[in-house]
Amino acid sequence: MKRTIIYLAALVMIACMACDKFLEENPTDRIPANEAYSNEGDLYRNAVASLYSMVGGNSNSQGLQGTGRGIYDLNTFTTDEAIMPTRGADWYDGGFWQDLFTHQWGTSNGAIDGTWDYLFQAIIKCNESLEHIDAYDKQHPGSDNVAAYRAEVRGLRALFYFYAMDLYGRVPVFTSSTPSVADMKLQPRSKTFDFIRGELLDVLLLLSDDHSNRPGTYYGRFTKPVAFFLLAKMALNAEVYCHDNWTDAASRPNGKNIEWSIYGNKYNTWEATVYFCHELELHNYSLDSDFGQPFLVNNENSLENIFTIPMDKHLYTNQYIYLFRSRHYNHASALGLNGENGSSATIEVLNTFKYGTPEEDPRFVISYYANEVYDYDGNQVLLDDGTPLVYEPWKVAIDVSGKPWEKTAGARMRKYEIDRTATKDGNQSDNDIVLFRYADVLLMKAEAMVRNGGNGDEPFNIVRDRAGAPHRTATLSNILDERMLELAWEGWRRNDLVRFGQFTRAYTDRPQLPGEATGYTTVFPVPGKVLALTGDTQNPGY
Repeated sequence: MKRTIIYLAALVMIACMACDKFLEENPTDRIPANEAYSNEGDLYRNAVASLYSMVGGNSNSQGLQGTGRGIYDLNTFTTDEAIMPTRGADWYDGGFWQDLFTHQWGTSNGAIDGTWDYLFQAIIKCNESLEHIDAYDKQHPGSDNVAAYRAEVRGLRALFYFYAMDLYGRVPVFTSSTPSVADMKLQPRSKTFDFIRGELLDVLLLLSDDHSNRPGTYYGRFTKPVAFFLLAKMALNAEVYCHDNWTDAASRPNGKNIEWSIYGNKYNTWEATVYFCHELELHNYSLDSDFGQPFLVNNENSLENIFTIPMDKHLYTNQYIYLFRSRHYNHASALGLNGENGSSATIEVLNTFKYGTPEEDPRFVISYYANEVYDYDGNQVLLDDGTPLVYEPWKVAIDVSGKPWEKTAGARMRKYEIDRTATKDGNQSDNDIVLFRYADVLLMKAEAMVRNGGNGDEPFNIVRDRAGAPHRTATLSNILDERMLELAWEGWRRNDLVRFGQFTRAYTDRPQLPGEATGYTTVFPVPGKVLALTGDTQNPGY
């Protein structure tokens, strides 16, 4: 048998050699490599514009938002903001959602590994683009737009690195499209922080001042306001990102001692946050008059959206699955769409919004479906047995299987306006996906002012005024609550809870395991295949 196998293998090799020319591909729909970067127009299209296909996505773990089992789910379903209840045969998925919510995802989680792969694929593509831009620059010295193209790609690469650093703590930092094993060694989080900060500050003056969310030349692109927002987020979280031993929250560096040098001036990290927020004010961002406007079907002219994923069901393949994933089947059907009867608000959300009380926050009814639901014409949606469909917010739990409210427990996602002409069961709509917006800027500013020993009431209450909510004092506790009230379903909750030291609180009665680090869940594990390649050790606590 052994001789037979060797003989067959030899035949295959001979056949492959004989048909080598036959199998040679000469596709007619691709630009030859030597022509793809022959002029500035082609350089922009193939080395810059092509990268934005990585910002959105249409399959699991792809894109910064819009798809499942990726960045959004890791930042949302691991927190007190959202839960995916097991509903009988639905949503157990091998314990995936329960493990996220109870912080038991382990070191062999497909979503965590897939998200790592996505982010570093995007980083490598950015590096490859920068190599093409540098090569073009050498061949065409003095070209008008090359410096701006290089700055835009470096900014976009910094964005992908920001998410990698935030999620995994220790990541490799490299600038080659063909990294060596040595390049893939994990770096301390503080080193990655310094790299991202340096890149963003270095390219600022070369980026366009345009509003990225507006239709036009810079629609959906990495512009100066996008960089300012990302720098503000970096500065606000600097105590976390400069802290290489995140299992010991007590040793976290004091933000007043973390120095920023901006255009020759020195700031502590809280002052730097306020500085970057102020720059966004100078770039003419403001709150829309209505809380729901940033999420309308046609939200390209929003006054407050800073960075979005462009959505157009006729032009792009990007998807936004979260409304589809949350609605009850009959609710979705009544809207002419589809639903998976899944994600719901937690009990913590209901308490924070003061749901069902005279003090209920006005944003609840815009962000969530609760109680009876209706179609476009005001007709009440019914269950299969003809009784009204009634969502039961207080009945939500990690497992509602076998309960009378198995299919109806939980308030459901609403926030984005429904596109009646959406395709792909409602997953492809024309609402641009909101990543960064000005309401967050005001809340970041208020928080930084308070952390620096000042008063953040003014920016804090501007946000509450727009919502029609009464004024509150901008304490850190109130600010954390306000971030849930204002930013629910937007993918920032894990980032907030880590910064406030509340991400590792118990979600269940599960006791701490022997040897388990108190803070291990503030970052996700590095994929085993990376550790096997580099010889690095796993993140502490795993």
